[in-house]
This record gives sequence, C-alpha cells and structure tokens, in this order.
Amino acid sequence: VQLQASGGGLVQAGDSLSLSCGASGRTFRDFSVGWFRQTPGKEREFVAVIFWNNGGANYADSVKGRFTIGRDNVKNTAVLQMNSLKPEDTAVYYCAAKRGGWTIKVDDYDYWGQGTQVTVSS
Repeated sequence: VQLQASGGGLVQAGDSLSLSCGASGRTFRDFSVGWFRQTPGKEREFVAVIFWNNGGANYADSVKGRFTIGRDNVKNTAVLQMNSLKPEDTAVYYCAAKRGGWTIKVDDYDYWGQGTQVTVSS
C-alpha cells in the first residue's frame, strides 16, 4: 500500500490542525493505520493508531484527550485531528500501515508515508 501524508503547517499554541493520510494499492480496511512523529536527534515515537477491524483506537499519553484518529475505508483515508496544540507537538508526522492487528512499535509497520511537518509556535 502507498501512503501520502498531508496537512502539516505552522500554527500557534492552542490551535488545531488536521493531518490526512491517503492510501492506495491494497485493501485499506485490512490495515491498522498509525501516526508517528519525529524530531531531530530523537527516535520516531508513537502518536495514535486506529484498528483495522473495529475502528477502535489507542493514543500516546502525551496526546490523549487532544488528538483524535479516524478513518474512512471508502475514501481510503485516515485523519489525525489535533486540537490544543502545544510547542512540544512540533515534529515531522508520519502515517504508517500494517496488515491486521495494531501495535505502537515503529518496526512493526510495513508501509510509511513521506512525513509532513507540524510546527507549533508559543
């Protein structure tokens, strides 16, 4: 499956931003879709994942209550709605997909988008 992440930008603290991950090439509904982020010099970290089979989701503690992940299996897209953004949310955000069960581990994902920059100013 090919993934294309979009929607990043420069916002102020407290603002909202919506990231989109478009997928093509395989049966999107069979894949769990995760969002990860990375800042220079740090490892890529888990942000959120939406499950392949029932639409359930899991979030990193740092974003819980502020971010919401969703998916549209007809449009083959996954969306990360980010509210109440903080400067520490600044990172390159990546969407990723894996067939079947969800995980928060970077190495478990087989397909990755190219990343989109999110910058939150204070």
